[in-house]
Amino acid sequence: MPKILIVGGGYAGFYTARKLEKWLRRGEAEVTMVDPLPYMTYQPFLPEVAAGTIEPRHAVVPHRRHLKKTTVITAKVTAVNHATKTATITPEVGEPWDVDYDVIVVTAGGVSRTFPIPGVAEVAIGMKNIEEAMAVRDRLLTNFDKASNLPAGPERDRLLTFVVVGGGFAGIETFAEMRSLASSLLPLYPTLSFEDTHFHLIEAMSRIMPEVSLKTSLWVIKDLAERGARIHLDTQLSSAVGGHIELSTGESFDSDTIVWTAGVMANPVLRGTDLPLEERGRLRVQADMRVVGDDGIVEGAWGAGDVSAVPDLTGGGVAGFCVPNAQHAVRQGKLLSKNIVAVLRDEAPKDYFHKNAGVVAGLGLGNGVFQSGNIAIKGLPAWFMHRGYHGLAIPMWERKIRIFSIWILNFILGRDQVELGARATPRAVFEEFASRPKPAADTPAPAPAKTVKKSSPVGAKR
Repeated sequence: MPKILIVGGGYAGFYTARKLEKWLRRGEAEVTMVDPLPYMTYQPFLPEVAAGTIEPRHAVVPHRRHLKKTTVITAKVTAVNHATKTATITPEVGEPWDVDYDVIVVTAGGVSRTFPIPGVAEVAIGMKNIEEAMAVRDRLLTNFDKASNLPAGPERDRLLTFVVVGGGFAGIETFAEMRSLASSLLPLYPTLSFEDTHFHLIEAMSRIMPEVSLKTSLWVIKDLAERGARIHLDTQLSSAVGGHIELSTGESFDSDTIVWTAGVMANPVLRGTDLPLEERGRLRVQADMRVVGDDGIVEGAWGAGDVSAVPDLTGGGVAGFCVPNAQHAVRQGKLLSKNIVAVLRDEAPKDYFHKNAGVVAGLGLGNGVFQSGNIAIKGLPAWFMHRGYHGLAIPMWERKIRIFSIWILNFILGRDQVELGARATPRAVFEEFASRPKPAADTPAPAPAKTVKKSSPVGAKR
């Protein structure tokens, strides 16, 4: 029985495994999926997780619950030798081991792309996984608690200054949702005012959200400015050492929260393979998602999602390739499963072709933007479109029901504003007050024996 190994359980990997379960006949192939996380993260919901409008666990899809016929391994693939068709799997606990495969599917996704800017690695946080979104939310709420007890001054300004680096969709949605959350908190803190909060978005290009028209992007900037958020265009972050922000324009200020959303790059797992890569470090694939090298198709190797350079046959991509987003990864995963089955049955695979039907973004509660061609919808209607699209796009009906349910409850009861920052150190309180054995009492050392000096008998010779 052919062995299919899927490296990565994100959008493309999860959907490939899911659809292989549907398309493969009984006994036709054995499927194994390896990912260091036990779930798939629906990344378009991360800004709303950071804003407290979505329960974090509802924005992820557990692998083992929904992949019934796939062997799921929660570990990392640290090496691939396609010449011998073996892969090294490294678990968090235990020794690595090698597995054999006949077909490998590389869908390891992307990671945050950063630059060697002083301080960024030490103080910034990304927005690529559910844990990061939760941390941003807890940091914002915790800082409001701290700042409410301080007089006006540099320390309070630092706590209430929030910075997002990157003006793409992820950055703008995160920035807008954080601003929305902060505004909703102000009535709960009488000692703080709207003017005490400061939001800065830093974008190196001359515009934001390149996926929408210039006119729509200018509307977004104006809308955010009216809500007290400032966008710095044609501006680069020069330094963030110790939270002290220095911009290429010469402006500087202090911030306790710096969120990095300035692009993604292919997962470094590719560096441990002998598969062909292009200049940006992505897997080289052709339009049917088979890996291709200088000598042609690499038999038994496939790739999709952010980790792969998939040609965009519609002509709407960047440099001829599909942009790294969920819309492409999901559709590529679905087609990839059909193509793998087709090749197993000696049939011809199909090329990936998906013309973007439009983009939609949430800009905080009750506000959004939608763009399709020359059509732009803004405000509340676009917000409903955003929620409708993504609520239906997250895989599995049980997840869709959970998402729509929490949205309805939030509409009735309001946004949940409880921070759980202490979850990062769950043993701290227990450890502080836990009783400990008393140190053993020191055993007194025995007294030194006394030396008795004997006197000489009377008349004895000395």
